[in-house]
Amino acid sequence: MFLGAALVLSLGTASTAVPAAGAQASAPALSPNEASELTTSYAHLTTEYYKKVDRQAVFDGVRNTIVAYLRANGVANATLPALQASDDDASNERELEHAVSGAVATYAAKAGGKSGVAAGATNITYAAISGALASVKDKYTVFLSPKEYAEINESLDGTHFGGVGLAYDVDAKTKDIHVQNVIPDGPADRAGVLSEDLITQINGRSVPELIAGKALEAQTKIIQGLLRGEPGTKVTLTIDRADKPESVVVTRATIQSPSVFARLLPSGIGWVQLSVFGADTGHELDAALRRLDAQGAKAYILDLRYNGGGYVNAAIDVSSKFISSGPIVTVESRAGTDTEYDAEDTAIAPRPLAVLVNHYSASASEITAGAIQDSGVGEIIGTRTYGKGVVQSVFPLGDGSAVKITSARYLTPHGRDINSIGIQPEIVSELPKDAHVKFGDPTTDVQLGAAITYLQSRIAARTSNQ
Repeated sequence: MFLGAALVLSLGTASTAVPAAGAQASAPALSPNEASELTTSYAHLTTEYYKKVDRQAVFDGVRNTIVAYLRANGVANATLPALQASDDDASNERELEHAVSGAVATYAAKAGGKSGVAAGATNITYAAISGALASVKDKYTVFLSPKEYAEINESLDGTHFGGVGLAYDVDAKTKDIHVQNVIPDGPADRAGVLSEDLITQINGRSVPELIAGKALEAQTKIIQGLLRGEPGTKVTLTIDRADKPESVVVTRATIQSPSVFARLLPSGIGWVQLSVFGADTGHELDAALRRLDAQGAKAYILDLRYNGGGYVNAAIDVSSKFISSGPIVTVESRAGTDTEYDAEDTAIAPRPLAVLVNHYSASASEITAGAIQDSGVGEIIGTRTYGKGVVQSVFPLGDGSAVKITSARYLTPHGRDINSIGIQPEIVSELPKDAHVKFGDPTTDVQLGAAITYLQSRIAARTSNQ
């Protein structure tokens, strides 16, 4: 699924303004790199976008966006001559390069301001690319500045840091650290820290006293500053488990931000929450399911609420853990070519399965939910999903920026196009408005409670039939 560009399925954030560039060396017009980025972006748009592209609309978008950018940045009377597209894309690329180079030569000094001529040239080029992409009027086809592209990669592939490997919140009553999850085989896990433990002290210092009177952001900074550190260093945690304090020494290691959180709920139900479909999500899910299976899980909840998507191949990996064979998704290209992706023969032993979704479950989440629904291996519970049935390809550019282009649409195994429609759950469950919900806590999370109730009935039915 990585043929020159990463195929991604996420809501993302469409750029609404042209990002500012840093100061560079003075340049009278387009640099070779800027010219290449402009023409490469045009080529990707006209060849990869999943619908036919109106070349004249692209030209108009380039011109109008450059003018709007210049006027918004101190060039009140900025004008550019009209551009005329042809049926010859090579000629169009030359015309675009000539027109943008002329705008740079005329206005870069004013547009760059204190940052300099080169900054103005880069920003005008960014405006031209943004205008070209905006011309197709697709909110997912956008230009990504170097910062935005780095943030997308970080969200999908995770960050790395030295730490203990646990997710936590602050207990509302005791102000101790409440351990939500530990990363399987991570430092805290190896030291014996468990989900639902309370950490009362860090290196002998009382957690409630450390964070007393601090705002939430400050509390997080203090706790992270104590838990994180260079790999190989040690931190002593005092654990209060069933009112029995115990000190454990954890040796920090390099931690990758996890995309999978899991724990065993009462009745032997394994709850697995996916925050994103990232590069390592499939491997993380493998480890989580092995751990839950060893703990005696009788059924599973796959929680995809608020999961806006990620990589196509991650959705196939995740779906394949529950679907033993058959199609997962069909990707339909602009040329009308259908590529069917089947289950990868990595499924766990069949167990009752519930999939939690809501309006913010999108893209890769919908591929997974749709495949599970069509295959009949699980029940979808919650509210209708977002309805994003298109695929984006991300093409990096020379300076760390990128263009994200909708390159295909996808269909569920039964041939359903869910774009702008979404997936309707079999069991509808809504969270009460203004309710204080602690996700993963059945006493406040009514959707999770609905999934547990459904699975308890399935477990009981399986038991009575044995």
